[in-house]
Amino acid sequence: MKVFVAVKRVIDYNVKVRVKADGTGVETANVKMSMNPFDEIGVEEALRLREAGKAEEVVAVGLGPRQCQETIRTALAMGADRGIHVKTDAELQPLAVAKLLKAVIEEERPGLVILGKQAIDDDSSQTGQMTAALLGWPQATFASRLDIGNESARVTREVDGGLETVDVKMPCVVTTDLRLNEPRYASLPNIMKAKKKPIDEKTPEELGVDAAPRLETLRVTEPPGREAGIKVESVAELVDKLRNEAGVI
Repeated sequence: MKVFVAVKRVIDYNVKVRVKADGTGVETANVKMSMNPFDEIGVEEALRLREAGKAEEVVAVGLGPRQCQETIRTALAMGADRGIHVKTDAELQPLAVAKLLKAVIEEERPGLVILGKQAIDDDSSQTGQMTAALLGWPQATFASRLDIGNESARVTREVDGGLETVDVKMPCVVTTDLRLNEPRYASLPNIMKAKKKPIDEKTPEELGVDAAPRLETLRVTEPPGREAGIKVESVAELVDKLRNEAGVI
């Protein structure tokens, strides 16, 4: 079985995000970038499936500008077999990503597609669901456990009320939650080997996909600063402030 994993290049989660002075977006120049943490979990799960003998090949696919190859190389250094880079400088929104992934998946025909449940830059949490819908495949989102059978996958999902276990026929799309696994670090020998692993380049035009954005960002602003807390003299005063000022009771 071939396992497909999507990886996205985002601002590193340790970096404080700064809004551009003109309000058109966030500052990415001279900012440390890394693989989306949920995608790292997806790569790790695919590698574990291969090590368990349930997958034969792990393919990492990244979409975006030339710098995205660094993120794909990170997945290759973790242990992925090869990479695919859909090169475009356009702003990619979830629907465009799903359409591009669908086109690549139909060419490669994997048995399982693993995506992070969301990206930490836009927090859309839409790409996995859209990809499954476009492919007409079953989907299991927010997976905290994944067990692969002969022709189906059993997925334990994180839901509001606790955990839900579902069986889905394969091929299918699975999106990862934080508790699925702990991603490994890439060793120095594997980092060196990753430089020689192949990365196929494609473009949206070659795939026959219109990747133009459908939504326009009008303005990006910093969240309002937190007001300083105050001390109250009694429980009655606390209840009064919660009811009349905060409006929470």
